[in-house]
Formats: sequence, structure tokens, C-alpha cells
Amino acid sequence: MLALSKHDIQQLVSMNDAIDLMKTAFLELREGRATVPLRSAVDVQPGRAVTLLMPAFMPGIDALGFKVVSIFQDNPSRGLPTANAMVCMIDAGTGVPAALLNGSYLTALRTGAVSGASTDLMARPDARVATVIGAGAQGVTQAAAVCAARPIERVNVVYRHEEAWRQFRDAVAADWPELSERLHGTTDVESAVREADVLCLATTSTTPVFEDAWVKDGTHVSGVGSFTPQMQETPADFVARARVVLDMKEHALEEAGDLIIPLRDGVFGEDHIVGELGDLVNGSVAGRTSDTEVTFFKSVGNAVQDMTVADFAVRQARERGVGQEIDLG
Repeated sequence: MLALSKHDIQQLVSMNDAIDLMKTAFLELREGRATVPLRSAVDVQPGRAVTLLMPAFMPGIDALGFKVVSIFQDNPSRGLPTANAMVCMIDAGTGVPAALLNGSYLTALRTGAVSGASTDLMARPDARVATVIGAGAQGVTQAAAVCAARPIERVNVVYRHEEAWRQFRDAVAADWPELSERLHGTTDVESAVREADVLCLATTSTTPVFEDAWVKDGTHVSGVGSFTPQMQETPADFVARARVVLDMKEHALEEAGDLIIPLRDGVFGEDHIVGELGDLVNGSVAGRTSDTEVTFFKSVGNAVQDMTVADFAVRQARERGVGQEIDLG
């Protein structure tokens, strides 16, 4: 069995590769060429720690496997990352385990890349300022992906603690050094949101992290942080005025508080949702209809993202002799 570390994946999959792979993944999903059960969740400590199992089979690219991801909110106080994960690829012809990958980096990469894909398909071509709310590992790849999709000149990073901002800068310097000079840290959420042409949300907040009035016309917003019915990064009135596209409607309506809460409260109906990312890729739905329209892409994460990137990484690794072979006997 092949084992791929973070460093291996960084060598094998660029951000531009990952963005293209996200388009492929959600096109396969939208065209019915993927089997993706709802993820299973184990509440280890309700509200504080959860472990998720995310399987998928994509016959079109012969990718079969699963991801196990654990999100433990108290880990930073232990000196550990909040999210930890591994991805296991399985040979679709034999059922034999084929590869084990660092799922934490792969998750951050593909989560950033889906925002990059949504930015490429929905943001104004002249977008120059990006704002990221959430200074964790997911926020780093949000910044990298948006900068890959648009000629971003400034990246505002909203943080709550100086240590988080320091770690963000260090992570960018290590993994995406070309972005370092574009970073501007701030605790002023309102100013950062008002400046944004592209706004990325990467928090686990249960209450909205900005106000609708702060979002200027023409802004594209990508929300990837909240993934349970109780989490809500976006205010309902913002979602109500935005052009809304989802990663996968079935899953988002089960898991995304950003949608579940305003739908329950009657702020808008399901018909307010114009489509899925795959619809934008195949051209059946437009990403935006004017330069002044506010657009919103909501993702709760989908195993097709992990399988597509992992499959690409494994194929590249075998061709290039990267990674470590493990005999499980």
C-alpha cells in the first residue's frame, strides 16, 4: 500500500490542479456518476468533538475510498490541530486497500480549491481584494485558492488572537510564500468585509460573522466553515439577497445551518437556490447575471472532493516514484 505525506501531496498536486479537479468532481456528481452516501458522524463530545466518516465511489475515474476526519475544538490548547484526517483509497477492481494519504492537508487543499472553483465561476473578473474570516488551516488554503483564481492584490485576514495570525503568516510563508506580501491581518471585521471583492468564510461559528449591510454589490462569498445544522456563518438576510449555489443540494440542506435556519424561519424557500457547482461547470446555470449581483457558494464538504484529489495524487505518485510503500501483511 502506498503512503503519501503532506510533503508528497504538495509535490504532486498544485492549487491550480486542485481547482480543476474540483470542477471535475462536481461535474461527475451532478451528472450522476458518483455514489456518495451522507457522511456518518460520531459525537465524541457533543458540541466539542466529532469524528466523521465520508465514503465515495466515482466509477467515471475509477476512484473508491473514504476519509475519516475528526474535529476536536479543544485541540489548540493541547498544541494540536483542530482538524485531523486520513484518506484511504481502495482498488475499485479488487477491494484491496491501495493508498493512505495525509487527510488533514488534503482536506485543506480541496476545501480551498472548491472556493477557488466557485470564485473562478462566480466572482467578477476584476476582483482584486479578498477577505478571509477564519485564520486556521482552512483559511490559509482559501487565500491560496482565491489568489489562483483571480489576480488578487490584497488579502485581508480577520483573526481574533495574535497567535492565530502569527500561525497563519507562518503557514503561508512555508506553503504559499508568493502570497506573503499580499497579506494584511486585522481584527476589524466590518472594514475587511466592506473592502472585499471575494469573501471567504472558514469558521465553525454558530452565529453570523458579518452583517449583510457590509457586503458591497458584486461581491462573491464562499462559505466552507459551517457543516452542521447548528452552525451559521452567514446572516439570513445576506443569503436572501444573494444568488445561491451549493456543492450538493441534498447534503447541504441536511447539514448547512446557513440554509437550514433561514429556510425553517421562512426567510426564503428552496426555490431560492439556483443550482449546484456542477451546473456551473456544465454551463446549465450561470455563476452570476450581472456585475452588481451578490453571489454565495455554500459547501459542507463532499467525499468526491477527497476521492478526486487523492486519486490524482496516487496516480501521479506511481508515475513519479513518490511516496512510501507499506506492507500490511
